[in-house]
Amino acid sequence: MSREQIAPTKSNLLRIKERLAVAEEGYELLEQKREILIIELMQQVEQVKLLERDLDARVGTAYPALKRMLIVAGRERADRLSRNIRYRFELKEKKVVAAGMTLPSLEVRIPGAELKYSVANSFAECDETVLEFFELLKILTELAAVRTITWRLAREVRKTQRRVNALEKMVIPTAKDTRVYIESALEERDRDAFFSSKLLKKKGAAADRRIGAGSGDREA
Repeated sequence: MSREQIAPTKSNLLRIKERLAVAEEGYELLEQKREILIIELMQQVEQVKLLERDLDARVGTAYPALKRMLIVAGRERADRLSRNIRYRFELKEKKVVAAGMTLPSLEVRIPGAELKYSVANSFAECDETVLEFFELLKILTELAAVRTITWRLAREVRKTQRRVNALEKMVIPTAKDTRVYIESALEERDRDAFFSSKLLKKKGAAADRRIGAGSGDREA
């Protein structure tokens, strides 16, 4: 693993230690965040699966109801009835809290199902079709909202995982290698200084002995 190209000084060692401590703390926090996000994501995925199952079931009843209505009323009559039916749907963005984060989602306000045609034109197959497709629409809007949250969570999981990987495989190992390098260099420098000091003391003591011996000879 490569280390930073910096001078092996005590001040740099302090900075590297501080940086390493921050990186390791950040790594732990991101790991916790990633686990929480994954748990929430799995819950949303299960919700999507349930809604998709409900959607398949409702499709299995709505389209046969439409087919029966067309057989009974005929396409021309059904087309005339549909032209007189208008509903107002409100679509807006809403905020949803998931895994401690506020995520954007969708909210669709569906009006109540009303039989907007005259009693003379009303028949059971038409009423059944309207109600079936309103239920289908409710499931579709709920599924769209849950899928939006799921996509946002999945993207956040990927983003968090990239940060975890960067800290785990690059930032922390590089800081550790740099710390070890600086510590080794400083220890080597201290040893050299210690031996140099010992050597100077020995040379100084030897010089003192020689001077003392020379003084004694002159006195004699």
